[in-house]
Amino acid sequence: MDAEDVSRLRAVIFRLARQLNATSTGEGLTPTQASVLGLVSFRGPLGLADLIELEGLNPTMLSRVVRKLEDDALIRRLPDPSDLRAVRVEITPEGALVNDRIRGLRTQAVSDCLDRLPDQMGKQLLAALPALESLEEELKSARST
Repeated sequence: MDAEDVSRLRAVIFRLARQLNATSTGEGLTPTQASVLGLVSFRGPLGLADLIELEGLNPTMLSRVVRKLEDDALIRRLPDPSDLRAVRVEITPEGALVNDRIRGLRTQAVSDCLDRLPDQMGKQLLAALPALESLEEELKSARST
């Protein structure tokens, strides 16, 4: 593989993620807060250690994010049945609604952009989905080893 092409792919994925994260601000959340809310929604109740690993945040930062989401009644803390000293967080019904709105905003933003691209380019991007999903799985697998 050409190193320059791989570098361009990495860079564009990063820039796309940043652009998509920016769409969460309509709900009054930072990109990090929206990301944590989305993870808790998608994966179900999660321990704080899991969130630290998944988000790549330090414990202090995660504590602030969780506190804000909890203060806004978007998540709630639960005792961790496997470790009574630890807590897990789960999404609340209001949090699920906010997360759905954020996902909708992000989906609409991508859809609007795809509509502005030449038809063939949009089809090429959609055809690349299986390859991008495989890349995601490979990156996830490489991180866990």
